[in-house]
Amino acid sequence: MEYRKLPRGDEKISVLGLGMGGIQNTPPEEIHAVIKRAIENGVNFFDLCAGGSSVYEPFGRAIAGKRDKVYFQLHFGAVYKKNGEYGWSRNLQTIKNTFEWELKTLGTDYVDFGFLHCVDEESDLDDIKKNGIPDFVKCLKNQGVVRHIGFSSHTPSVANKLLDTGIVDMMMFSINPAYDLECGDEYGIGTTAERAELFRRCEKEGVGISVMKPFHGGQLLSDSTSPFKKSLTKNQCIQYCLDRPAVLCVVPGARGLKDLDELLKYPASTKDERDYSVIGEFTPKSAVGNCVYCNHCQPCPAGIDIGIVNKYYDLSLAGDKMAHNHYDKLQIKADACLKCGHCDKRCPFKVKQQNKMQKIAEYFGRGV
Repeated sequence: MEYRKLPRGDEKISVLGLGMGGIQNTPPEEIHAVIKRAIENGVNFFDLCAGGSSVYEPFGRAIAGKRDKVYFQLHFGAVYKKNGEYGWSRNLQTIKNTFEWELKTLGTDYVDFGFLHCVDEESDLDDIKKNGIPDFVKCLKNQGVVRHIGFSSHTPSVANKLLDTGIVDMMMFSINPAYDLECGDEYGIGTTAERAELFRRCEKEGVGISVMKPFHGGQLLSDSTSPFKKSLTKNQCIQYCLDRPAVLCVVPGARGLKDLDELLKYPASTKDERDYSVIGEFTPKSAVGNCVYCNHCQPCPAGIDIGIVNKYYDLSLAGDKMAHNHYDKLQIKADACLKCGHCDKRCPFKVKQQNKMQKIAEYFGRGV
């Protein structure tokens, strides 16, 4: 399992996490077994939203004695009805009562990530502010009950306003090829450029991203339901998300042990099994010519890591001061390009990489 460090913390988070959104109808003992097996296989990051109240007790049992080795997100706004069904609320007292119940049922006195829940519209932002929810979460952080503040959203413009507050260390966002290439549903909000800019901003400002909806609700996994009319595998979708700037962890859901075992194939999968460059065949005009860091152009005869060179260049243009330092530390830089054309022939997104290498070399050579 690969782990990535939270920029504003010491936590090292597994790149493969687990969401509880689809497990609510699973028997408690299997829920317990799912969490236990996930932890045994190196998964240490969980999202408890939308799973229903029945998830909490078996989850608490599974992490008993391992609390310091497990990180999870609780959402301030996700609540549960009397029958245990998931719902949501902006009522502060209801949120307080739910949070108190969650901690007690989980057998813990703190949460790693306290999320402002589902802030998709300007009105959502107004409501949570008016009802004092961000102030409540900030107070809990000051007390050490919440270790990090985050939020979940599907909307780049609203996400940017939450980033403007400076209080968040983590963003949960919907990322998959369909959404990023403007071929998704109503949750795939924003243009290709707007979404890419948001991810680069998070990287620049040290805000980690946990990814929801990596499979587009399962639609990307079948030819008949994929908006591209061609399926992708789970491994391809996970790798695509992990290659986006600032992404620390992909958090797909699991309905039971069978789903979990499928997800656990990712850490042992090969580079070819993760290669998602097939999406270049159905890239919209708005995305043509943009490097998505897939490294399908490899191997470079000069040894250049073309994807990471492009990534540092994009981040530097976005204002990330550390990107230049990261570029400087590369053993082989853009100026090593042989202009052989190998990368141009292989790029599924039709990026003229040999011209790009010259441009990048000149950019960083100016001491930007």
